[in-house]
Amino acid sequence: MSRIRCTIAFALTIAFWGCPATRARAQAVQPQDASLATSDNTAQANPLKRKLSDKEIREQQKELRQELKGPYKKWLDQDVRWIITDQERKAFLGLSNDEERDAFIEQFWRRRNPDPESPDNSYREEVYRRIAYANEHFGAGEPGWMTDRGHMYIAWGPPASIDSHPAGGPYNRPQDQGGGMTETFPFEVWNYHHLDGVGDNIDIEFVDTCQCGDYHMTMNPEEKDALAHVPGAGNLASPQQNPNKSQTGADGKGPGLTGGNDDEFSKIQQYAELEAAPLIKFKDLDEFITSHKVLTGPFFPFDVRTDFVKITDDTVLVPITLQIRNRDITYNTKDGVSHGVVNILGRVSTITGRIAQTFEDTVEVDEPSELLPKTLNSKSVYWKALPLRPGRYRLDVVIKDVNNPDHIGTYARSFVVPEYDDDKLAASSLILADKMQEVPSKDIGTGEFVIGNTFIRPRVSATITQPVSFNRGQSLDFWMQVYNLKINPKTKQNEATVHYLVTNLGTHKTLFETTETASRLNPNSDQVTLAKSMPLAGLQPGDYELTISVNDGVSKQQLAQSAPFEVTQ
Repeated sequence: MSRIRCTIAFALTIAFWGCPATRARAQAVQPQDASLATSDNTAQANPLKRKLSDKEIREQQKELRQELKGPYKKWLDQDVRWIITDQERKAFLGLSNDEERDAFIEQFWRRRNPDPESPDNSYREEVYRRIAYANEHFGAGEPGWMTDRGHMYIAWGPPASIDSHPAGGPYNRPQDQGGGMTETFPFEVWNYHHLDGVGDNIDIEFVDTCQCGDYHMTMNPEEKDALAHVPGAGNLASPQQNPNKSQTGADGKGPGLTGGNDDEFSKIQQYAELEAAPLIKFKDLDEFITSHKVLTGPFFPFDVRTDFVKITDDTVLVPITLQIRNRDITYNTKDGVSHGVVNILGRVSTITGRIAQTFEDTVEVDEPSELLPKTLNSKSVYWKALPLRPGRYRLDVVIKDVNNPDHIGTYARSFVVPEYDDDKLAASSLILADKMQEVPSKDIGTGEFVIGNTFIRPRVSATITQPVSFNRGQSLDFWMQVYNLKINPKTKQNEATVHYLVTNLGTHKTLFETTETASRLNPNSDQVTLAKSMPLAGLQPGDYELTISVNDGVSKQQLAQSAPFEVTQ
C-alpha cells in the first residue's frame, strides 16, 4: 500500500523649493574578520574553549531560532503542504522572526499569482477553495486535505474526468491489465489532459482496499483486484497467460499509472512528478541561479541598486531596484501598441547558501507604436523591498526578454545588511530619486516604491561608484532616515543639527549649503526623516555631490552620508 505524504516556500516630505501605490507595471523614467586562536593544550584542558565544528555551529544557530508555531506552523503544515517546494520549505524553516515569515508568505503567493498587477490573487483563492472542497468530499478518518485524493486535488485541481466505481464489484479488465473478468475494491481513475511538469493524458488511480472510504493512490493496477490473490477465484488472467499484462508486484509498488508509455521507469518518474509541488512561474530562470547555466544569446543588460532602511532592532528593509533601458527590450506590435515583457527572478541567500528571500515578477512596457522611437532612450525601473536580518548576503537576479527567449541577463553580488546598534547614531541609505511624493493614508507602507508614507523612485547607476544621472529639466529628490538620536532628559527633545551641502566635483565649489534642527522635523523622537527636493535647472552640466551631516548635541556623535550625481542637458 502506498500512501503519499510529501512535504513539498516614514517619511515626511519637506521641500526647500517646493517639493501611490503603483501598479506592477514598469515605472518609466527619462534620459575582518578576526579569530581567537586557542592552543591545543588549552583546548584539551578546557573542552569548553575548543573550536566548534560547522555542524555544532549550525545546531546552535538552529536552537537560537524562534520555534515555528501558531498560524505559521499551520500555514506550512496544512495550507501549502502540497504546493510548497522543498527549497521553499527549507527557506521558510530557516527564517528567524515573524516579519520575515510574513514577507515570505506574501512573496510565496505573489510568485504564483497569474496576474501580478491585480491586488487579488486568484491562485491563492483557488487553493483555499480546493482545500475546502477536499475536506467536504474526501475525508476518511482524517481531514480530506490529508488524503491522497485531497493531495492531488489541491496540487493539480479538478481532473478533466473521473471514472468512478464506488462499490467495486464485477470489472472487465482492459487488455493492458491482463483482460478477463474479476471483482474489485472501490476505485477511481482521474484523468488530466495536461499537467505542467508531468505530461499529457495523465491517469491517476485511487483504490479503497479497506472499503472504508480511504482511497489511496497506487501505481499498481492489480491493487484494486480483490480476487488477485485468492487462488482459483474468478477468471483471472496472469501475466504468463496474457503477455499484454503489465509486470507488477503483489506489493502494489509496480507501475500502474496509465495514459502513456508502459515502461516501469516512466511510470515511477511520473509518480514522483505527481507527488512534487507544481512548478513555479519562472522555473526556466532558476537554472541560471542554481546551476549557473551558460547564456546562449546576447546578454540582456540591466542595473541593480540595494538600499537599507531600519524597521526594527533586528530587521532591515532592503529595497532592491532594477533599471532596464527600453531600447534593450524586444517589442511585439499589435493594434498600434508596442508591447514588451520582461520576467524577473531574484534570490537572496546567506553566505552558507540558505535562501532568505525570493521574488518573481513581470514587468510590462506598453507604448503607442508611433511614439516608441522617442521612448527607446527612456528607462524602466522595478522595485522590490525585502525584510532581512543584519548580516552578509548574496543577491542573484535573472531577467528574460519574453519576446526574445534567448535574451537573458544575470546579476550576482554580495552585500551586507547593516546592524543598527541602539547606542550608535546611524542612518539609512541616502536615496537619490527622480520622483518623490506623499501617498494617501490608505497606501502608507504598501506598494511599489513606497517607504512609510513616501513614494520614492530611486535612480540607478551602472556601477556602485558611478554617479546617477539627471537632466536639467528634472528635480533631485533625496531621502534619508536618521536613527538613535538621544533625547535630552530635561526638555524631552532631540538636539541634533542636520547640515546639507551640494558641491561641484569639477571645481570643488560649494553651490548650496544650509542647516536645520532635527527638533523642527520630529522633536520628541529618536528618529527623523529627511525628504527634500532640489530643482536642477540652475545647475550647469557636470558632476556633483550631495552630503548630509548629522551632529547629535546630546550624545556628541556625528555621521555623514554622501552621494554623487551628474547633471546632463
